[in-house]
Amino acid sequence: MAQLFTLHPLHPQPRLLKQAAELIRAGGLAALPSDSAYALVGHLGDVSLLERIRSIRGVDERHHFTLMCRDLSQIATYARVDNAQFRLLKATTPGSYTFILEGTRELPRRLLHPKRKTIGLRVPDHALVQALLAELDEPLLTSTLILPGDDAPLADAQQIRDRLEKRLDLIIDAGPCGREMTTVINLSSGTPELVRVGRGPLAPFGFDE
Repeated sequence: MAQLFTLHPLHPQPRLLKQAAELIRAGGLAALPSDSAYALVGHLGDVSLLERIRSIRGVDERHHFTLMCRDLSQIATYARVDNAQFRLLKATTPGSYTFILEGTRELPRRLLHPKRKTIGLRVPDHALVQALLAELDEPLLTSTLILPGDDAPLADAQQIRDRLEKRLDLIIDAGPCGREMTTVINLSSGTPELVRVGRGPLAPFGFDE
């Protein structure tokens, strides 16, 4: 049965942030609003969490998971980033982008795409998420909260509670959340490749809007 925390989107209450971080560290699966849509989030090293997320999302082992990072230094710990990639990341983070990059040895192999050895990474532009990442002092394992058969992610805490209360451990309500997913850019091959058009503008990567 999921707990429901109501947090201020700009100035989240420290006591509730600490409780949320403790629950996630203990292996809890949470639904969290972001600068794009709601996401399923959990502890990076928890093996069972992957299967819980895959079950809710209806995806297999080829699904690209994303690490939600606090800043560029965290991205550089978990992904191989050359100078050109770093410049692009610096110009577009924080923001509503997910970047596909080659993972480093710091990442468990089970988190990487089985063939490409890549992982999604992003730095969200959302005060509550940034505060939680600071409290955790490590990235969050995430996946967009879109259910099988739905056309868009869930965007309302009560709706999430109605549909997933028995499958989650925590739901965070911070007011209205968008339904538009992140723009996904594959940087693993050297030249930026547009994978999905979303909330993040395309101009920084030379693509037409």
